[in-house]
Amino acid sequence: MNLEQIIFTFSAEEQQQFIQYLEKKNKRLDTKNIQLFKLIAKQELSSKEICNRLYKTKNKDAYHALRKRLYQSLIDFTANTNLEGENSIDIQIIKYILASRTFLIHKQYKVAYKVLDKAESMAQEHFLFPLLNEIYHTKIQYAYTQHSEDIEQLIKKFKDNQKNNFLEDELNIVYAKIRQALNQITYKGEVIDFETLLTNTLKEHNISINDSMSFKSLYQLMTIVSISAFVTNDYLKIEPFLLDTYKTLQNHKNKEKQLSYHIQVLYLIANTLFRNKKFEASLFYLNLMHEQMHLKRKKYYNTFKLKYHLLLALNHNYSNKANEAISILEEFKIKKHNDTETLLDIYLSLVMFYFQQDKLKEAQSVFSKFYHTDKWYEEKAGKEWVIKKNLIEILLHLELGNIDLMESRLLSFKRNYYPYLKSIKEERVIDYLKLVEIYYKNPEQISTTEFYNKVETSFIWIDAKREDIFVMSFYAWLKSKMENKPLYKTTIELVEKAKNTNVNIDAFFN
Repeated sequence: MNLEQIIFTFSAEEQQQFIQYLEKKNKRLDTKNIQLFKLIAKQELSSKEICNRLYKTKNKDAYHALRKRLYQSLIDFTANTNLEGENSIDIQIIKYILASRTFLIHKQYKVAYKVLDKAESMAQEHFLFPLLNEIYHTKIQYAYTQHSEDIEQLIKKFKDNQKNNFLEDELNIVYAKIRQALNQITYKGEVIDFETLLTNTLKEHNISINDSMSFKSLYQLMTIVSISAFVTNDYLKIEPFLLDTYKTLQNHKNKEKQLSYHIQVLYLIANTLFRNKKFEASLFYLNLMHEQMHLKRKKYYNTFKLKYHLLLALNHNYSNKANEAISILEEFKIKKHNDTETLLDIYLSLVMFYFQQDKLKEAQSVFSKFYHTDKWYEEKAGKEWVIKKNLIEILLHLELGNIDLMESRLLSFKRNYYPYLKSIKEERVIDYLKLVEIYYKNPEQISTTEFYNKVETSFIWIDAKREDIFVMSFYAWLKSKMENKPLYKTTIELVEKAKNTNVNIDAFFN
């Protein structure tokens, strides 16, 4: 059990509520559960240090038992809070169903059907298909008691609901399959024809969009589409779908109940717009996301704060507001958070921001925090993240004049990642590093026509609007050397041109 991970998700208000919950629950004055909770929440001491603080001796058995009791209290508190909050409608409908069945047993048919009608209306409003199934099942069972009841119409409602329920279940299966495939690609480096997999999986489960989809189903569909963009690096293709689907979600009766999904949907849209270099639009949806994060007494604020601030900083950085971007991320150089992947993204982005500003010592200082092995980082953040980390490290050592270290990292990178890059048809990275090698061995060649020609013929260029913004950042380093201009200025110029043109990115190197 990981108490720390659960406690770190609590907002300040939830922490106070939990302490009050423990105070009411505790029957003895010497119970140490509140002390343990407060010490873990502060994130200042290790588990061993907390044990010594509580017991003054190495009483591991007592400490383990205390942690176990606190864990159970956390589960009970979380469950009770959710029953009182987001799931209150579900609970109310279940109560109606149970009450109606009791009335039916006692032959109070008129009262029972009034209660069932109320439950049906609430379940329809909130797209609660499994509960509707129970309601229709009960109504059909006792339809013989209602002379005015149209049983054929009731059966039709029941079967239509079954279709909606089945579609939701099928989409959930598709969602699980696609997320699993993404994990195999991202964290295990498996080579998968993702577009074919997605097409075949949707076809196999006969998924089609309709107005009866629940909020959760629409969220899952948007996530699946966003995953396809992540794998194929084609965010322009999915942007209209995400924006159109969000219009449907805005009118959805269930949006307040599904706050967590709503926040994630806004993040998906904001991230897609950022990747398409539409920074103002991205900031608009980020602002909506931030508003939702503050609802329900900031219930989900801690869960999403890293993602929100990272994307906010990235938008500022590529909108020529580097100082604001750096200030945002410097506040989030924290040691621990449940979202390890985003925390690592924050550190790597901060390295990149410093590097673009020629603040090499600051960049090196942050980079020194990456003391785990590449394998560890692959498990936490994926192969693509590790490749970016290695590329930035190679450029950083080159700029700092650490040639021996740079050559060592380059050799290691070739050995560990060239076969993988070839297998996923990403030879652009290999070609890029060949040009980097030419530069550091013969810096004077960088401004020659021959080098320009090498750059132009080394890559398969794609439409600039579709080109990945992080890939462009690496190209910008080469271009800044070729033109002897500041890196950040070159980066912003490249991005600005890409926002307003349909030409291939190779035009920027001519």
